[in-house]
Amino acid sequence: MSATTADTTYKEPVPLTGLTLWLCGILLAMANFVAILDVSIANVSVPNIAGALGVSTSQGTWVITSYAVAEAIAVPLTGWLASRFGTVRVFSVSLIGFGIASFLCGISPSLEILVMARILQGFCGGPLMPLSQTLLLTIFPKKLQPAAMGIWAITTLVAPVAGPMLGGTLCDNFGWGSIFLVNVPVAIGAGFLVWRVLFSQETRTTKARVDTVGLGLLILWVGALQLMLDLGKENEWFASPFIITLALIAALGFISFLIWELTDANPIVDLRVFRHRGFSIAMVCMALMIGSFFAINVIGPLWLQNNLGWTASWAGNATGMVGVLAIFAAPIAAQLAVRVDPRRLIFLGVGWLAIITFIRGLSTMEMSFGQIAFLIFLTGVGMPFFFMPLLQISMGSVKPEETANAAGLQNFIRTMSGAIATSFVTTIWENNATSNRSQIVSGLDGAQSIRLLTQHGVPENAATGLLDQMVNGQALMLSTNEVFMGAAVLFAACALIVWTVPRPKGPVDMSNVH
Repeated sequence: MSATTADTTYKEPVPLTGLTLWLCGILLAMANFVAILDVSIANVSVPNIAGALGVSTSQGTWVITSYAVAEAIAVPLTGWLASRFGTVRVFSVSLIGFGIASFLCGISPSLEILVMARILQGFCGGPLMPLSQTLLLTIFPKKLQPAAMGIWAITTLVAPVAGPMLGGTLCDNFGWGSIFLVNVPVAIGAGFLVWRVLFSQETRTTKARVDTVGLGLLILWVGALQLMLDLGKENEWFASPFIITLALIAALGFISFLIWELTDANPIVDLRVFRHRGFSIAMVCMALMIGSFFAINVIGPLWLQNNLGWTASWAGNATGMVGVLAIFAAPIAAQLAVRVDPRRLIFLGVGWLAIITFIRGLSTMEMSFGQIAFLIFLTGVGMPFFFMPLLQISMGSVKPEETANAAGLQNFIRTMSGAIATSFVTTIWENNATSNRSQIVSGLDGAQSIRLLTQHGVPENAATGLLDQMVNGQALMLSTNEVFMGAAVLFAACALIVWTVPRPKGPVDMSNVH
């Protein structure tokens, strides 16, 4: 029996023209915008969410990781869903579902309900970015595709910049729930409009078999791994039988997943693409780079708010500066990636990130908004020069017929790297702060310090509290710098590793890279 049966009733759609065509292009770009926006909009709001729901900061980051993990699991399913039910149907339902999930996030009364709603939001958000690109390439004629991709690229680049800025402003002025509720009218409205306008443009469907065993194993090991990372700290890690059980499930599930996917005739994730050395090394670099980048982007806003006392708005405005230069650098990086050795561009881009991140690792509590924002602003130059050329290298390392699968794997690795890094780095940050505090206290003459404070006019009953606050602040500052130094080392390592990747033999057809 054939695993795939084509739809014989399918009719070729009539091409869209004029205002209808461009209206659809804008709707698709908006959908892409809200999906990417929600990856970063919650970063600066974690302290507010944690405080409002009465949980720790590390538990608050589950809002980020739950979305990312669900999105990562949804990515490999996107191609099968689109071929089975049609690209327009899947995209519209996902967008409307994303809006409904956003509403549930915004009204969540507890962390548990918020995390469940974020998981639903991630599942619905996963298909939006690749399918928005697919539909744009489908409905626009060849001569207008560059302009359509230009609109799509602008939303892809602007969304990470707007996320922290919009998130901080909404959180300070309307409460943390507003960062999710703002999506609702855009997602649901655009979803119904896309369904209505593009229904005649539905793609051909096939009754393709889905690899249910592979999908089940994927959900099992990814879910167990993320639960282990998120719950490890509060359960004292491997002192807890529960964490040990999760670790065993994750390990055995991953091994079973590898065996099944490498032997199944129709795998949900074709791991055989890793036989290409260039792709494998590029994915190692991708995981380290994206993981390091997520680490500094999560810890940065937490430090600014918890340590320096900034509002979510100020932290968001500073964090959003990372995308300003990236928007201008992206077209240059895209052009250069096909003209010069992309390894050279990656080396320069990641090397630049290593230098700026190292400088940020020398931060002090006396730094002004301008000093911090300027360093974050400079970081943006390096981003396009590692991401776009790395895409070129990884896709150039596989066969043309493997491009779509390789792109799906790349998206999965990118999303999972961010989720894992977020869980790891918050634990490391808090543990290092505790360790640093112990070291500071052990070398501190408490009585002498309190005496000095009282001599400078601090009331005796307030001196102890002020001293404790100063010690905690310095411990957190040192921990933040240690995280940035660690990220700088990983960036530098990637800059060197990338030279072991074979250079692509020629231009790469990126039309299947969604």
